[in-house]
Amino acid sequence: MVNLAEVHAESRTRDRVRLAVGEQGPVTASALAKDLGLTAAAVRRHLDALEEGGLIAEHEGPVGKRGRGRPARAYVLTPLGQDQYRTSYDDVATAALHFLADQAGEGAVEDFAEHQIAELEQRLTTAVDRHLDEQGADPEDLDARAASLAAALSEEGYAATARPVGQGTGLAGIQLCQGHCPVRSVASEFRHFCDAETDALSRILGVHVQRLATLAGGEHVCTTFVPTGALGSGPPSEEERAKARPYVIPREGPSEGSDEQL
Repeated sequence: MVNLAEVHAESRTRDRVRLAVGEQGPVTASALAKDLGLTAAAVRRHLDALEEGGLIAEHEGPVGKRGRGRPARAYVLTPLGQDQYRTSYDDVATAALHFLADQAGEGAVEDFAEHQIAELEQRLTTAVDRHLDEQGADPEDLDARAASLAAALSEEGYAATARPVGQGTGLAGIQLCQGHCPVRSVASEFRHFCDAETDALSRILGVHVQRLATLAGGEHVCTTFVPTGALGSGPPSEEERAKARPYVIPREGPSEGSDEQL
């Protein structure tokens, strides 16, 4: 007889593993076991099941070393795994924005995206100040601000982390990663949201950040580079923002074989 309690517990643990991959990926089984308080064997069992279900995939590229130079296997969420976060409201929101673009033009969608991100920016700014105050950190310390921003983003559901990269080189900075995007499905079709969010991150941190990858663009994580060697550069100017105009991915038309490139 099937023990429903055990099945439920197994399912909940598998969800914990999947969520942890989304937040920390690329991440190894050993790191997950340590973080989740599970045995390595249990984590690998769940990883195998998630991989078989197409929800995670092995990360291509070195993450760590195991044994005599053999690379440790690390995992990230697949697009299908990211879609597990989707709700029916995502489709409604996307359809509504397409309707807005059709009726009022792309400028209306851009204005809406900037309005939404402005509200997010206000909440993040308040949360960053709170985290800095709780830690007694210097508000001008970019490392502390980035760490506080990652914590604030995580509170908003972005599963964010911040870590130093390129230390001791001319490319020293902070890598801000977001393992989840609450508006991924919308941003996949309306780049306005990614552009507005990047500008907001620049203003919060007071430096011109560079978005290297996005979940909306098909990557396994949103990655933003925060330079630490040019603190006086400030957020992007209007001229810099104008260089990359936002776009809308059009819906499929009635005819096939179109030569239009997205």
